[in-house]
Amino acid sequence: MNANYRIRALLPEDLDAAMSLVWEVFSEFEAPDYSDEGVAEFRAYIRSDAVRALMARGELALWGYFDGSAMVGVIAARPPLHIALLFVQKQYHRRGIARALLHTVLTEFGRPSDCGTVTVNSSPYAVEAYRRLGFADTDREQTVNGLRFVPMRRPL
Repeated sequence: MNANYRIRALLPEDLDAAMSLVWEVFSEFEAPDYSDEGVAEFRAYIRSDAVRALMARGELALWGYFDGSAMVGVIAARPPLHIALLFVQKQYHRRGIARALLHTVLTEFGRPSDCGTVTVNSSPYAVEAYRRLGFADTDREQTVNGLRFVPMRRPL
């Protein structure tokens, strides 16, 4: 990372910008492959007030990747160690940002002693990116409430 780049934990006041970034990237890369039901389900999941409530209960933690003052990537994790969101703006793809965000989660989120893996339900679009990050499929593609995903995991 050069001096203009930094990763930090997101605060409740960062959520509108973070969820806007997530929605922008989702809309371009993933929504075209989802049903209307799936798009609506995802949109409801990333409402700032819903995410804020999850954070307040300790059920979700988020980090942002910043280029100067601009947030260009977001990762969210749920206990014990599940990646709930990982989105990077298009012009920043393939620059190691997702890898840096994942590394941050693995080092800062904490690893329960009985948790030997990190899991994710990857969108079909992101499966290859997660494979490059060391994840392997654990099941076939599934659809729940219109959301398409491939369950994956990676050893710690």
